[in-house]
Amino acid sequence: MGIFSRISDIVNSNLNALCDSAEDPEKMIRLIIQEMEDTLVEVRSASARVIAEQKTASRRRDRIAAEVTAWEDKAKLAVSKGRDDLAKAALQERRAVEDTLRVVEDELTASGEHIGQLNEEIGQLQQKLDDAKAKQKTILLRAKTASSRVQVKKQVQRDELDNAFAKFERFERKVDNLEGELQAMDLGRDTASNLAAEIDALGEDDWLDEELLRIKDSMAEAGPAPSDDAEPKKA
Repeated sequence: MGIFSRISDIVNSNLNALCDSAEDPEKMIRLIIQEMEDTLVEVRSASARVIAEQKTASRRRDRIAAEVTAWEDKAKLAVSKGRDDLAKAALQERRAVEDTLRVVEDELTASGEHIGQLNEEIGQLQQKLDDAKAKQKTILLRAKTASSRVQVKKQVQRDELDNAFAKFERFERKVDNLEGELQAMDLGRDTASNLAAEIDALGEDDWLDEELLRIKDSMAEAGPAPSDDAEPKKA
């Protein structure tokens, strides 16, 4: 399993746990970062072992290469002494050692490629970890803000909103009751006032009739008024 496959499994499993059990987002983010840090430590340790093995193989290669050279020298020595049979035996040993040398060199090449791949993946994982840590505060702030807004919306949409309208309706009913009491207290008062005004008007009419009759009587007793065309009496 590659590094990022494992990290992907870790992140997905933790996110699924977060959704399923509604865990604290801050706790889950810390857990994911901790898993990434632990994975990074493990991969660095594995890389250190591969590097150590590469160094051991490199020393083995040098030793085998020296052995190849030694058998070559022995073959030359045997030829110089006229012992071709020994020279052939030395050359056969040299070839066997060269086969071993090729195997070791192939191992070194493979381990070098492995170390290069690990180095690249470690660099990418370290970058991802740094990004996660840098975004941790922002993500937590967003999570807290979203959670707070959800709670507020739930309250507004449920209890608080219902209670507010219920209180408003109760207040309206109280106002209606007060207005009803006020109107009930004024019932009949307008009728009595109108009736009294009409009766007072009747008395006013009688007074005017009496005054008009008095004036007419006084004028009748005084006689007709003198005409403006009549001649003045002579002295």
